Amino acid sequence: MTDPTPHPVAIALSDGATVLPGDLTMPAPGGGLVIFAHGSGSSRLSPRNRDVARGLQSTGLGTLLFDLLTPAEAADRANVFDIPLLADRVAQAVHWARAQPGLAGEAIGLFGASTGAAAALVAAAGLGPAVGAVVSRGGRPDLAGAALERVDAPVLLIVGGADFGVIELNEAAYARLGCEKRLEIVPGATHLFEEPGALGQVTQLAAEWFVTHLSAGARE
Repeated sequence: MTDPTPHPVAIALSDGATVLPGDLTMPAPGGGLVIFAHGSGSSRLSPRNRDVARGLQSTGLGTLLFDLLTPAEAADRANVFDIPLLADRVAQAVHWARAQPGLAGEAIGLFGASTGAAAALVAAAGLGPAVGAVVSRGGRPDLAGAALERVDAPVLLIVGGADFGVIELNEAAYARLGCEKRLEIVPGATHLFEEPGALGQVTQLAAEWFVTHLSAGARE
């Protein structure tokens, strides 16, 4: 698993019946692996997450984009906002990655968007040292609730400067985090970071955060 080509993978869940499709890219060994948690109504095919993933890959980071829900599960809107369920799927993806021979030694980071950010934070709180860093893009970290105080991994919250309402929610969540943390506001960006250059800023910030915290030196 040492080339920049995405490889389809199947993540079998602990129930023995559910399998979630994913796309794994490992440009180089030892650079770390970032697992993506998409937002409500999205999937592993999210164009924004895939753009960010390509940027992370250019720095040597591996990426895993996977569907948090099966098509049948996603058809039920209640599941789309079920943070405990989504967090469990993120945690199971981490366990799956750590069990793969070619990935077992990789430091793992989580990148969450929208509701996926809350799922990533809840998963990080439960997984402890198995998660080396978390990044939230336009996220709803407030939905992580009491798990915020239990997160030990370094957390970067990225919010658009014109994403009114979500900024305040991120500020409130930031205040509750007791780990190493940073809040970055991208000027003029709205919730989806569709403005020229906005998603590029997200990618740069995320790449710097993950490279810093998932490097071999940071794990020693």
